Amino acid sequence: MRWFKNVAYLSAKELRSLFTDPVLMILIVYMFSVALMTIANMPTTEVKNAAVAVVDNDHSTLSYRLRDSLIPPNFRKVEEIPYNQIDRAMDLGQYTFVVDIPPNYERDMLKGQAPHIQLLVDATAMTQANIGASYINQTFSAEINQFMKSANLAQFYPLDTTINVLYNPNYSSRWFMGTMQIVGNLNLLVLLLVGAAVIRERERGTIEHLLVMPVGSGEIAVSKILANGFVLLCVAMLSLLLIVRGVLQVPIALESLPLFALGVITFLFSISSLGILLAIIAPTMPQFGLLCIPVYVVMYLLSGTNSPIENMPELAQQITRFSPTTLLGSYAQDVLFRGAGFELVWDKLVEMIAIGIVFLTLALIQFKSMLSRQG
Repeated sequence: MRWFKNVAYLSAKELRSLFTDPVLMILIVYMFSVALMTIANMPTTEVKNAAVAVVDNDHSTLSYRLRDSLIPPNFRKVEEIPYNQIDRAMDLGQYTFVVDIPPNYERDMLKGQAPHIQLLVDATAMTQANIGASYINQTFSAEINQFMKSANLAQFYPLDTTINVLYNPNYSSRWFMGTMQIVGNLNLLVLLLVGAAVIRERERGTIEHLLVMPVGSGEIAVSKILANGFVLLCVAMLSLLLIVRGVLQVPIALESLPLFALGVITFLFSISSLGILLAIIAPTMPQFGLLCIPVYVVMYLLSGTNSPIENMPELAQQITRFSPTTLLGSYAQDVLFRGAGFELVWDKLVEMIAIGIVFLTLALIQFKSMLSRQG
C-alpha cells in the first residue's frame, strides 16, 4: 500500500511539473494538431485532379464508357479536344494525359481484334505521370473487360480480374499518414518528456530531495512513466478523435478505440522505459538530445509507418521487428484499418510488454547506480 501511495504522490508531482512548463505543453498540442495535419496533407506521389483530354475518333458506346471511367478524385472532368490541338495543348501544359481513341475501336474489339489506344503523357512531373499512366491502363482494362462480358464475348477475355478495396477505396495517403503520424509523435514525445524529467531532476538538484525521502528507484521511475504516459495517452486519443477522425475525416470505427488505447498504453510503457535508460546514460540535456534524436529517427524510419518493411534489407527487417514503434505501427493498422480483434493482436501486446520490461530492468539497474552516486 505504501508503494502505491508513493507512486501516486510522485506522479502528481510529475504532472504539476509538466503542466507548469508552457514550452512542453505547447509542443504537445502542436505535435498532435498542426504538425499532424501538415504531415497528413503534405504533397504525395499519388495522382490527384490530373488533367485529362480525349481525342475520340470512335464516338461509340465503348469509347464513352472509357471516358466516363476517369473520375475524381484522381482525374478532373475529361475534356474532348480535336486531334490537331494535341501538340499545342501538351506544349502549354494544359493536360497531363491525352487519350487518343482510334476510329472503329468498338467494332474492332467486337471482332476480336486488338486495336490500340494511344496515351500521350506529359512526363515533366515524372512520378505522377508514371503512376497516372498505370491508373489509366488499369481503369481502361477493367472497363473493357466489363464491356466484353456484357457483350457476351467474355471468351476473348477468359481472365476476369475483380479488385475489391475494403478500406480507403480512393487510395488516399492522408488516411494512412494521419493515423501513423500519431505513432511517430508518441515515440518522439514520450522519449523527450520522460528523459527530460529525469535529467531535470538531476540538473535542478531535486534528486537530492528524493534521496532523503522513503522512496525507491522503482517508485521514482514508475511515477515518471505513469504521469507522462497518462498525458500523452489522453492527447493521442483526443487527436485521433478530433483531428484524424474529425478534421481529416478518416472513417475509424469508435469500437476499435479501446483496443487501440490498450496498445498505446503498452507502447508508452516500453518507450518510457527506454527514455529513462537514455536519460541515465546521457548526463546533460544537450547530450540527451544528441542521443535521443538518432534513436528516434532510426526507430521511426524502420518502423513501417513511413515505408513498407518489406522494401528494407533483410537484416534491417529482422532488427526492426524488435522495435516497439514497429509493433505499434503494425498493431494500429490491424486494429484501426482492418478491424482486428484482441485475439489477432494479443501477441504484439505481449511483445511490447516484454521489450518494456527489458528496458525498465536495465533502466532501474542504471538508475540505482546513479542515485547511489548522487547520494
